[in-house]
Amino acid sequence: MGAKFQGTLTNWNDDRGFGFIKPDGGGQDIFVNIKAFGRVSERPTNGAKLSFEVELGAEGKKRATRVEYIRSAGAIGQRTQPAKRSRRPASADSTGASWPVLALVSFAIFAVLYAWATFRWGVHYYVLLGYLALSGWTYVMYMHDKTAAELGEWRVSEGGLHLLGLLGGWPGANLAQHFLRHKSKKTSFRVKHWVMVCLNLGVFAFMAFNGMLRLEYW
Repeated sequence: MGAKFQGTLTNWNDDRGFGFIKPDGGGQDIFVNIKAFGRVSERPTNGAKLSFEVELGAEGKKRATRVEYIRSAGAIGQRTQPAKRSRRPASADSTGASWPVLALVSFAIFAVLYAWATFRWGVHYYVLLGYLALSGWTYVMYMHDKTAAELGEWRVSEGGLHLLGLLGGWPGANLAQHFLRHKSKKTSFRVKHWVMVCLNLGVFAFMAFNGMLRLEYW
């Protein structure tokens, strides 16, 4: 066991699972990965008081290990009430009661567009099966990425998730963002996601109009 230090968590990036600890005694900030917290149910947040040990990483840089929360009797009471409040919206979301408007609109547009394209231009049902398969795979990738973020392991790139959405997996991405609460708050990611949705719907409409989604075309 090494020497124990104390400090405050800063610059925490929850999506990527790392941040820095500002030591109470001064000096340079210490890098910390989500793995260093061990199996804890509470997600790290900026401002948390921590105790930790220091080790050298593969490149000779200092990093925190064996990180633990510092909890006084007062701190425990103070942190308990906000935690309960923060869980209420999450449980409401998990019931599907507050779907994002854009997700509902995109599902409605696709349903109408697909029904019209099938009736008017003879789109084969294999296309719908393709959307379902890609959506299922995309949901699994979001689930894997969320788990990897929590464990500090190798993650799926944002570009990979966007590519799956562009290819037709965006309905699964919508479901994953809502039910898994993953990639649902990062504005830059969500903007790119909706660009992929619009591009996919546009390409679908173009291919359907030109008869490129009929079975005999292939």
